[in-house]
Amino acid sequence: MYTRDEQSELNLRLFRIWMKAFRTVSENIRKDIEGHNISPENFMILELLYSKGPHPVQKISERLSIPSGSITYVVDKLEKQELVERQPNPNDRRASNVVLTEKGEALFDEIFPKHVATISQNVSFISNEEKEQLIDLLKRIGIGAQNLR
Repeated sequence: MYTRDEQSELNLRLFRIWMKAFRTVSENIRKDIEGHNISPENFMILELLYSKGPHPVQKISERLSIPSGSITYVVDKLEKQELVERQPNPNDRRASNVVLTEKGEALFDEIFPKHVATISQNVSFISNEEKEQLIDLLKRIGIGAQNLR
């Protein structure tokens, strides 16, 4: 049987508040993305290519945790919409890089500033110093939790 103690209660309270905040902010961001008529999965891929440049399909799959069976289908759909294209990878003849097209870049030039503004609104309730502290704390929690595996 579970026995209550101060540490456990604090940990549970932290977790509940963290999850509620995460769900609320995530929902606000999801609505913003869907307001541009783009699925969250497609948006993540386009944002990665927009921010970080061309990527091999496999790396996109790994970075965004999209199963390898799904990533080809998603990239194919983006290609049909003329938002991305595959180009030969100069470092690996067997692979290709996914690259934003002019149409994809123009789309993101238009919607990305609005997306950033939405994110900024959602985190505007704390100071920049608190944001830096939170980044550090969340990194430490993530790394620590990863090491538990």
